[in-house]
Amino acid sequence: MHRLARGLLLAVTLGVALAGGVVAPSAPAAAESNGGTRVMPLGDSITEGIGMSGGGGYRVGLWQRLAQGGYTTDFVGSGFNGPSSLWDHDHEGHSGWRIDQIDANIVNWVRTYQPRTVLLHIGTNDISQNRDLGNAPNRLAGVIDKITSTSPQTDVFVATLIPVSYAQSQVQAYNSAIPGIVSSRANAGKKVHLVNMNGAVPLSDMPDGVHPNAAGYDKMAAVWYNALRSVPGSIGNPSGGTTPTPTPTPTPDPGTGQVDTSAWYTLVNRNSGKAIDVYNLSTADGARITQWSRNGGTQQQWQFVSVGNGYYQVKSRLSGKLLDVSGRSTTDGAAIHQWTNHGGTNQQFSLQTIDGYVQLIARNSGKAVEVQGASTADGGNIVQYTDWNGTNQQWQLVKVG
Repeated sequence: MHRLARGLLLAVTLGVALAGGVVAPSAPAAAESNGGTRVMPLGDSITEGIGMSGGGGYRVGLWQRLAQGGYTTDFVGSGFNGPSSLWDHDHEGHSGWRIDQIDANIVNWVRTYQPRTVLLHIGTNDISQNRDLGNAPNRLAGVIDKITSTSPQTDVFVATLIPVSYAQSQVQAYNSAIPGIVSSRANAGKKVHLVNMNGAVPLSDMPDGVHPNAAGYDKMAAVWYNALRSVPGSIGNPSGGTTPTPTPTPTPDPGTGQVDTSAWYTLVNRNSGKAIDVYNLSTADGARITQWSRNGGTQQQWQFVSVGNGYYQVKSRLSGKLLDVSGRSTTDGAAIHQWTNHGGTNQQFSLQTIDGYVQLIARNSGKAVEVQGASTADGGNIVQYTDWNGTNQQWQLVKVG
C-alpha cells in the first residue's frame, strides 16, 4: 500500500522540519521500485515539488524523459508524493530544510537507499532564513563530501540554486562558490558534477518568487536530464541494456613484461574486463582515469614510452598526456589521472607479469595500479595501492589493430 500523500505546504521557509533535523532512516512502507538505476532527488521543498498541483516538481518531467529515453531508473528516498503521471514517487526532498539538516541525515540515507546517483539542489532555506550565509558553501561542500566518502561510486550532480525573487544577490553569491567546490572534488577523482540550474527557470515561472510552477519545474527536469545523459553510467543504459563489450580479435602480448613501444594498446582489467579510459574524453591535465566498457575509442588506447631501466611512461592516444600518480603521492588509494609530461617518476611504471597478465608498478611509490575497490562498474576509479595480488591489479595488454 502507498503512504498518504503529503498536503501542500505553503512556503519553503515554513516547512515543519524536526528541531534537530534528524530523521530515522527507515524506508517507506511501500517504496516503489522497478529494479532500475537508483537515483535520489535530494533537497528541500523544490525537490518535494511545492508550488505544483499534486506535488512532484521536476521529478515528473524528469521521470517522463527518462522513460521516453528508454532508461530504467528507480527514484529512492524516504519521501513520497506526486501525481499519478509520476510512476515513482520516492524522493528525499524536505520542505523548509537547510543544508545542515540535510547534512545530519545524509549518511543514513545513502547507506539505506544506496543511490547510484544523487541530484542535489539545496541552500534556498539557508538564504530565506539568513542562516550564516558566508559559510553556506562550506556546509554544501560538507554534504557532498559525506556522500562521496560514504559511497565513492555514487555520481553527485550539484545544482546551482534557481532564483529567489527577494534575495537575488545572496543567491548569486552562493552560486558563485559552487563551481569551485565541484571542480576541486572532480579533480581529486570524485564523481561530482556541476549543473547550471540558475538560468533554467525565469522568475516569470515562479509565482511566489521561490517555487516554480509546472512549466518552471519542467524546465528544471530538462536540465537534470541533459546533465545525467552527459555522464555515462549515471542512469544506466537505454532500454535497460548494457554497453556492449566487443569481442577482441587481437591477442595480448606474451607475459614477458616487454611491450612494443611503437604500438598502441588497450589495457583490460582482469577482474572487470573493462578498459582503462580517460573520463569523458577529456584532454585536460588532471582528468580522471577510470575503467569503462571497451568501445574502441582513442581514450582507451595507450602507448608505452621507454625511459630506460625497465620503466615506461604510459601515453594517451586521445590527449597525448601521461598516466600520473596525483600529487606524487606514495599513499594507498591515491588517484591516477592524466598530466602533461614533466619527467617525474610518478609518471613512470615498470611492468611485472603474473599468469600472462601485467601489473603496472609506479616508480615513485612502488605501488600497483588498480581498479579501486575491485569495482566491476563503468566509471570505477583507477588508483594506486600496495600489491596484494588482486586481479583488479592485473591487466591484459591488447594491441590495437
